[in-house]
Formats: sequence, C-alpha cells, structure tokens
Amino acid sequence: MSAWVLPDHIADVLPSEARHIEELRRALLDAARGYGYELVMPPLLEHLESLLTGTGEALDLQTFKLVDQLSGRMMGLRADTTPQVARIDAHLLNRQGVTRLCYCGPVVHTRPDRPHATREPLQLGAEIYGHAGLEADLEILQLSLDCLRAANVQGLAVDMGDARIARALLADLGLTSEHLARVHAALANKDATELASLCQDFPQASRDGVLALVQLYGDASILQTAEHVLPALPAIQAALRDLQWLSAQLGDTPVTFDLADLRGYAYYSGARFAIYAQGASDALVRGGRYDEVGAVFGRNRPAVGFSLDLKQVVGAVGPRPLRAVIRAPWGHAADLRSAIAALRAQGETVVCVLPGHESEVDEFHCDRVLIPAAGQWIVQAI
Repeated sequence: MSAWVLPDHIADVLPSEARHIEELRRALLDAARGYGYELVMPPLLEHLESLLTGTGEALDLQTFKLVDQLSGRMMGLRADTTPQVARIDAHLLNRQGVTRLCYCGPVVHTRPDRPHATREPLQLGAEIYGHAGLEADLEILQLSLDCLRAANVQGLAVDMGDARIARALLADLGLTSEHLARVHAALANKDATELASLCQDFPQASRDGVLALVQLYGDASILQTAEHVLPALPAIQAALRDLQWLSAQLGDTPVTFDLADLRGYAYYSGARFAIYAQGASDALVRGGRYDEVGAVFGRNRPAVGFSLDLKQVVGAVGPRPLRAVIRAPWGHAADLRSAIAALRAQGETVVCVLPGHESEVDEFHCDRVLIPAAGQWIVQAI
C-alpha cells in the first residue's frame, strides 16, 4: 500500500474547503458568544476512566484507546466533547449559578457514525448548565438554529422527541439490558412485528403504549394523538406539554415529532431535537437535555446543549466563491512593501506574484492589482 494513502473515512481538507470551515468556525463561535457562551478548549486525549466515566457503551466503542508512555495508564482520544465540558463545569469552574460554555475541536471515531461520514469530525457545540426550566432548552434550540443560519443553511426543519416518554413506559419492568436494547432498536427501526414479540409479556398499559410509539411521528397533531393513546403517566404528560411549548416558540420554523426516536436514549433525560436542512437525509445538529451528564463528576445539575460537525455543515451548503484579493508584484522596494503592509493591515488579502509565476491560478480571485502611479502605489480594478 502506498505510504500516502490515508485510512478509510479519514481525509485531508484542501484549501477552499478549509477556508470555508474556518470562516464558519469563527462565525458560529461568534454567534455563541453573542448569547454569552464562554469558549473552552478541552484536551484531545485524557485518561480513559475520566474520558468515558458515565458515557455508556456506545461512546466506549467509538473511542480510540492507547497507552500513555509516561504513566503506563490507558488513555483515549475523545469521541465526544460534552463529557469533557461537564467535567470542566463540575470540577474546574464549579460555579453556583448558570454557566454557558461553547467549544470547537476535532473528535475521533473508531467507525463513521453515519454513511459517508468522516471519522474525524470537527465538533462545535454549546451547553448551558444550572437551569432546569424550559427557557434553557429554548435558548439552545434558538442558538443552534442561528448557527445554521449563520452558515447559510437553507430549508431548516426541527424534529423533536423526549426521552422521558419511552423511559416511563419501560420503567419498573425488570428488563435485562439486552432485552431493553432490543426494544430500543425495534422502536428506532419502527419494527412493529419485532416490538410486539418483545413486549408480549409486558403489562397491558406498557405494551400498548410502546406499540403506539411506532405510529407517533408527524406534525403537531401527533402530540394530541399521544395524549389519548399513551398512559396518563406524569412523566409522559410533562414531556408532551414541554414539546408543545417548545415547538410553539419556534415561529415559522417547521417542526415535526418522532416519539419513537430513541437516538441517545441513555444520554438524554428530557426533550431532544435534531435539525435538518432541505433535502438532507442526516441531521446537521443534535441536542437536548441531559441533566445526569455531570453526576459522575459529583455534580448532578441541569444541563442542555447541542453539537454539530462543521465538516458536515460545509458539505450541506456547497462551496463558497473564490475570495477576491489584490495581486501585487514581488519586490524589495520599501514603498512597495509599505503599501502592501498597509493594505493587509486594513484586512485585505494581498498576493505577491513570485517571479516566473505570473500566469498561475490559485483558489483566490484577483479582481484588483497594485500598480505604480505618479510615484506611489495604487489599487486598480482588473
């Protein structure tokens, strides 16, 4: 095998796409800062027991593991940043009130998490700790939508669910972890036949409720249907009320519901959401409430957040046009160098054409040129 061939689902990012990703990173972090979120930069690798504490089997399987040559302890490359941010909130900041944190950095997966995905996403996210009310859920939803709008993503639509519904239906049934996993898989696949087999020994109310979830997806009318067909358990009623309130706050943004979607079931503790773009089969953003995320770090307080992969977002909006720049001749003259430095200080990109390369083309669109005129250097449109 050639030495330059990269591993499967790992790729270099070339100049135009890299520029696009970096511009989006800045724009989205600025959007988060506009809401009052503070930037944190957790390390790419940690001791394994810290990195995977309380995260569940799914993240364990997605984590690359290695031995620290200094200590001999097992370490892991992070596959998700949220547990690290929860650790920062719990142990390093340890604030009593509301804490808003955001981040952006690479994560590494042992396997791609969806078809055609990279195993090295550039994960950007935001989290708010310390407020149990729906106001925090709504703020995260609005920020995630604003981030996608800042990226010029068109045709946004939100899909919502709530982990409390399935949890309430399956509570106190004494299911083994294997049986529970099979129920979750059948619900996710909307496999009514498999689900009926798995639920045949459930109490009737639980069995009927679980089977009803398979059909409970669609527009806002689904919430009214759910009120009639699901057991009147307090957790279910609270979840339906919260979903109704949150969706009503989103104005003209289309909202659908899928009460059988258990993606992240072991992770989320309340309302969860996914945001799609027009024509996209995969969600660009996933988020929701995960109040137990800090419990393993000794600080179990309310938490809600979202994350996205900047590489995926860039792929959803298409390439940006070439950036307009100024072409300048290469030279030693002090006045030329001074003119170029002044333009760059103003935020312009000035490309000096090296001798013998005047006809070459790069990713920049040179629409102006720096030329001598009347004893000074001026910019002239091409």
